[in-house]
Amino acid sequence: MDDTPSVIPTALSALRSKARDAGFIMSSEDRTGSLLAALAAAAPAGRVLELGTGVGEGTAWLLSGMDSASRLTTVELDPDVQVIAQEHLGDDPRVTFVTGDGGTWLEDFDGAPFDLVFADTWPGKFTHLDRALELVAPGGTYLIDDLIPQPGWPEGHEASVERLLAELEERDDFRCVRMAWASGLLMAVRTAGAQPGGSSV
Repeated sequence: MDDTPSVIPTALSALRSKARDAGFIMSSEDRTGSLLAALAAAAPAGRVLELGTGVGEGTAWLLSGMDSASRLTTVELDPDVQVIAQEHLGDDPRVTFVTGDGGTWLEDFDGAPFDLVFADTWPGKFTHLDRALELVAPGGTYLIDDLIPQPGWPEGHEASVERLLAELEERDDFRCVRMAWASGLLMAVRTAGAQPGGSSV
């Protein structure tokens, strides 16, 4: 079975061209994007959080799956890459771009939880993990990618990934599934009766 997505967001071609021009090589691949779109579509009037906008390829996939009542907040440290996403996607009223450190944003955020959290950068994944998971609503989904070893990984990163996966799977407030697919994914769904921090009622 061919798992290449047959439908891609309209803005994706232009975003990829800009990414090549900028030398940005960290965008999520199409299969991950198609899953993001499906998860966004599964949450009508949903609240979506993306940590790590990059040039906006993941953002475009999320927006393609969201309905008109859904809202997306996307956070990026590097303004030089996020401006590409803003230029191509900023006219969509459903998305709010935040430029700044993802860890600081997670620490300071005091709004309602999210139905979908996609952590595609260090904060919310390798740092501030507990805080990111606190922001997942009951029945909501936390998704991370880039878990299969890659040539560009820094020394010792594979051990960090294994620790992260073990920590997530030890929690009893989320049900996790690993997927040896795309760049390597883990999807965690908060159980309905769960309280933040790993306990359940």
